[in-house]
Amino acid sequence: MSEEFGKIESLLDKAKEYINTRIAQVKLSVAEKISKTLSVIIAAFVAVLVFLFFLLFGSIALAIVIGNLVGKLWLGFLIIAVAWLLSGILIWKTKERLLQIPIMNAILKAFSGGKGDNEED
Repeated sequence: MSEEFGKIESLLDKAKEYINTRIAQVKLSVAEKISKTLSVIIAAFVAVLVFLFFLLFGSIALAIVIGNLVGKLWLGFLIIAVAWLLSGILIWKTKERLLQIPIMNAILKAFSGGKGDNEED
């Protein structure tokens, strides 16, 4: 009788150990996915920030060049401002295809561990 209780107790201990190991594995998996997602978001933010500075200084330089070509500096800045306004309107009209879907795909890819459609586990 005590031998059976010993086996049951051993089985229960192994089940507890398995459950604790599984919980630790899930915690590590969630932490990994969160850290990957955060790293993708931070890297994208830094890249966008650098790109925006490039666009800002490039736009200022182009506005000065155009202003010198037409003889009025303010006209060069106005032309660049109108170009940016038209670009903004175009981006707004196509925001789902250009922004929302690629961003959602990048976040889902980061959460899924970066596996593509044709990759195996």
